[in-house]
Amino acid sequence: MQKFQIVKKPAYAIESVDNALQLIMLLQERDALRVNEAAERLSVAPSTAHRLLATLVYRGFALQDESRRYTAGPALRGATRQGRLQEVVAVAHPYLEELAAAVGETVNFVGRFGTSVRFLASVESTQLLRVGDRAGTVLPARLSSGGKAILATLDDEALHQLYTGRAAQLAGDQLGAEEFRKLQDELAGVRSRGYALNLGRTEPDIAAMGRAVGQGRAWLALSISAPRSRSEVLERPDTIAALVSACDATATTLDAEKLNSPH
Repeated sequence: MQKFQIVKKPAYAIESVDNALQLIMLLQERDALRVNEAAERLSVAPSTAHRLLATLVYRGFALQDESRRYTAGPALRGATRQGRLQEVVAVAHPYLEELAAAVGETVNFVGRFGTSVRFLASVESTQLLRVGDRAGTVLPARLSSGGKAILATLDDEALHQLYTGRAAQLAGDQLGAEEFRKLQDELAGVRSRGYALNLGRTEPDIAAMGRAVGQGRAWLALSISAPRSRSEVLERPDTIAALVSACDATATTLDAEKLNSPH
């Protein structure tokens, strides 16, 4: 007969670690989890539960949708609702390499998770002065070029869910009426141009241009990053054409592999 050891809670358990691990177990057990539900289960304040969940999102253990619900992230299960990340990156990587060679600057592949974007992969420029590998970097979606390109594919209702109301306030992402209107105006410009720009908004010495991958509501984007001193290269017709071509080719291949569905 197999014997089982009864594991007791350590006498000096670290409460924050224990809470994080409980959340991971909840994410594995449930289809979705809200901040208030997590707070009630852990007997902590909603703000504490949000900080724990935000950390899990940052490390890939959780994902957040437009309704502020948290689901298991890629670190917990090989397949997520928006596709298997490793497969997605593998499919896109040849197009990143082609685009980097065509424009001579660093190219990035980003995905949106809630109000943030995570850099999933990068192909560096070969120039001496260049933007380095950004893989793993997390930035606010409304400030980064790839993030803005993705947000521009959402309707006003989805944007309101992300940036207004109680849930956004709890997450620290709430925008005032004027700031939200400015975001809407900026995204309208992105839709009109077909690409988004970030000229030093996230890092003062870096300029970037991004475009969403796919039609309709997107969750992925390609971006080109360059030193501010070479920012003029981003809006050259040949650079724009190369970015559009790379995004279209990436979307076509991802669609064929059934990996391009939004979350």
